[in-house]
Amino acid sequence: MQIDSKLPNVGPTIFTTMSKMAVDYQAINLGQGFPDFNTQPDLLALVSKAMLDGKNQYPVMSGILELRQVISQKVESLYGKYYDPETEITITSGATEAIMSAVLATVRTGDEVIVIEPSYDCYVPAIMLAGGIPKFVQMSPPSAQNQNFSIDWNKVKEAITNKTRLLILNSPHNPTGAIFDAADLDALESIVINTNIIVLSDEVYEHIVFDHLKHQSLASRKTLAERTFVISSFGKTTHTTGWKVGYCCAPASLTKELRKVHQFVVFTVPSPFQHALATYTNNQNTYLSLPNFYQEKRDYLTAGLKQTKFIPLTSPGTFFLLADYSNISDQKESDFSIWLAKTHGVVVIPVSAFYSNPDHIDSNHKLVRFCFAKQGTTLDEAIQRLQRI
Repeated sequence: MQIDSKLPNVGPTIFTTMSKMAVDYQAINLGQGFPDFNTQPDLLALVSKAMLDGKNQYPVMSGILELRQVISQKVESLYGKYYDPETEITITSGATEAIMSAVLATVRTGDEVIVIEPSYDCYVPAIMLAGGIPKFVQMSPPSAQNQNFSIDWNKVKEAITNKTRLLILNSPHNPTGAIFDAADLDALESIVINTNIIVLSDEVYEHIVFDHLKHQSLASRKTLAERTFVISSFGKTTHTTGWKVGYCCAPASLTKELRKVHQFVVFTVPSPFQHALATYTNNQNTYLSLPNFYQEKRDYLTAGLKQTKFIPLTSPGTFFLLADYSNISDQKESDFSIWLAKTHGVVVIPVSAFYSNPDHIDSNHKLVRFCFAKQGTTLDEAIQRLQRI
């Protein structure tokens, strides 16, 4: 039976494709963004305890109150913004579900949504399923003066029309590792003030920021917080991407609409994980220690890549870094990534895969994304293979 697809251009993601190549070619997988090490034993013990204590039935739709209270305390401590646990915080099935629910709750047929690219791959399908129209604004690529991608806020302002409903932002940024500074929030404030534009801020890497820099959450600005879905994830902070537990902080009016969608998409999130995370996250060190933990891995992979023909770029945040392969090949990014996996047994992700038109010249800067959320032995083996190029 044939149906008229709502997502006719969507196929297997680049992560699925490259992870399959890792298996097919026995390659080291530095592509897909997940740790290859386990979470802390005390967190696992807390999950087991919750199960043994009978925390195995439906929790409330919005998430258990204890976990929402911990999130409220954490956000207020870090960013100075109080969110009411009862009406302004929702536990979701990962950040992806929070993003989908926020988009479906706010975007109507014909509404325009500004997407900054390169962008994470779940944004555009969510917009299309809601009947919205994605309007792409490309980041400025790295240069001799600035090794990081950056947003040209004048281009964002130019993209806004009377049909603009939503603006999706991501910092720390996947795939580039770029982070917002205070000037970025200043520029954003000047753009959205006196408008009805809603902002969705994907901040899942909020606790993975390096070199003593500070994450600039949109929750930290009153004028931004009052119009923003701030979305984060426990998967990134506890090395448990497979548990799919995230959360959304937003004003009560936005939260009310998000929960209407959330309750029919997943209804709620597994109870034992929520109880365990409530206890575990009450210890601030579980997330405040992450910058040092991951910076050591970032610096290790950076030093290793400097012993190859790759040119590693700086990475202010996330557990990814980009590297320039122009000393190795003139191939476009997707072809180079496939060649690298087949020929040298290391899987990376082409940055062009995060653009709406991956094959366009403006989407190809001879850059690939490495994930350094890996054990030292994994990074060592990958570096050794890359040194042979």
